Amino acid sequence: MRPTVFVTRPIIQGPLDRLAAVAEVQVHEGDELLGPDELRARVAGIDALFCHLTDRIDDALLEAAGPQLRIVANYAVGYNNIDLEACRRRGVAATNTPGVLTESTADIAFALLLATARRLVEGDRMVRAGQFDGWGPQMLLGHEIAGKTLGIIGCGRIGQAMARRARGFGMSLLYTQRRPLDGDLGRELGLSYVDLDTLLAQSDFISLHCPLTPETHHLLGRAQLARLKPEAILINTARGPVVDEKVLVEFLQGKRLAGAGFDVYEEEPRLAPGLAELDNVVLLPHIGSATFETRRRMGEMVVDNILAALQGLRPPNAL
Repeated sequence: MRPTVFVTRPIIQGPLDRLAAVAEVQVHEGDELLGPDELRARVAGIDALFCHLTDRIDDALLEAAGPQLRIVANYAVGYNNIDLEACRRRGVAATNTPGVLTESTADIAFALLLATARRLVEGDRMVRAGQFDGWGPQMLLGHEIAGKTLGIIGCGRIGQAMARRARGFGMSLLYTQRRPLDGDLGRELGLSYVDLDTLLAQSDFISLHCPLTPETHHLLGRAQLARLKPEAILINTARGPVVDEKVLVEFLQGKRLAGAGFDVYEEEPRLAPGLAELDNVVLLPHIGSATFETRRRMGEMVVDNILAALQGLRPPNAL
């Protein structure tokens, strides 16, 4: 009997064809998020779960799936939606898609930096609303990027890709994380390792690229945001809860921070009250990896992980 794979939301065409050749593939048609009860009902009896960051994979879901479940394959680099300990206890492999969305996410992060600094979205709204009636010497004054200091919090693959883009603008580069990079790599990228407080105080732009862990939850809270320059701009394409969003709104409203560009949110898709009404922010709907090329590669990587598990092999991206 062919194994069964359940896919919680439709994905770009192509990657699932290889799965369909060896397994019965069931896809939840429709892009709406399945609730916990619905998801538990749909996974009963499956052999593999092709899930997304929006799906909570906990002990109750694993129990509902049954003992034949071999793998939970996340269509994402992050995996804070998966209870890894529960998977280990039940002998269920858990996987992600590392490295595949590095360039597309760094593109979005730098696009947010540019758009926020130069007030591009405000300008677009002005023109579309018919409010542009000619050039003015003080219209939509923004901040230059060339020669400024960028602080990168979390300098893994995406943080390093962000650094490469910033070098093209002649930016000075600071970074912080638990351990410094290899010296040669740091020198190659023009990065200087500092502690978090120093980075916050000295940076004109701050870009978040750290994972969400208990240690990084609200990494930027009131005390940390207070260290930023009033003209600083904060970019977050990592995970929403790394920033205390309510406090951020307070700082933006009070002009204690020049602006912010976000692709992720603390209680996604809900926004902290007041955030959407601010003109000095650019808000994207979590599209860091949303290119045809990246999403296709992500799908192929998930399929590779599932096929390995179905053959009794260790998946290439086991967590």
